[in-house]
Amino acid sequence: FMKLHEYQAKGILRDHDVPVPQGIVAETVDEAVAAAERLQKEEDATLFVVKAQIHAGGRGKGGGVKLADSLDEVREYADDILGMNLVTHQTGEDGQKVRKILVTAGVDIAQEYYLGVTLDREKSMNVIMVSTEGGVDIETVAEESPEKIHKVGIDPSLGFRPFHARQLAFAMDLEGDAFKQAVNAITGLYEAFVETDSTLAEINPLVKTGQGTIEAVDA
Repeated sequence: FMKLHEYQAKGILRDHDVPVPQGIVAETVDEAVAAAERLQKEEDATLFVVKAQIHAGGRGKGGGVKLADSLDEVREYADDILGMNLVTHQTGEDGQKVRKILVTAGVDIAQEYYLGVTLDREKSMNVIMVSTEGGVDIETVAEESPEKIHKVGIDPSLGFRPFHARQLAFAMDLEGDAFKQAVNAITGLYEAFVETDSTLAEINPLVKTGQGTIEAVDA
């Protein structure tokens, strides 16, 4: 059983043509600042996200995700997060020590979605799930607003088909280019899930940007 860090998961998504914001892994404060400088130069980034890389969700609530609008803030947050013992609802009370951080360009987020693929052992089929309640714990959504989660089961004899992705993109209430990009992202995540023999693959959140594009800002 192996869990992946966000930056590793994003690498796999990129290989399957899922759009992912440019990000650079750092193990020291100086590396983090250099990463932000590079994003500034190559991506015209003015906003940066500094994210702890641990094998657990809920990093933001635990103080492991910070938004920085200057290189000085990147330095400050990298210093705070590197070496911290991050406790989230998924780490247990012992927490996990942060040894790496990911520095990414900030994204102008208009809407957040949840997208996931998992194996439904009872039905012996893979299930793709989407929700317009992205960015929060999907377990909470399942408990409080189950009607906001749309599921599509993939019949093993039929396999994944383009109409499955379109059905889910419709459930996300998307149209135009964003609809097409969501179809590609759903297809890419499903292909990655199957090829890596995963039991769970999640993008939370998948976002529609202010420019109307679709990007996976976490994985």
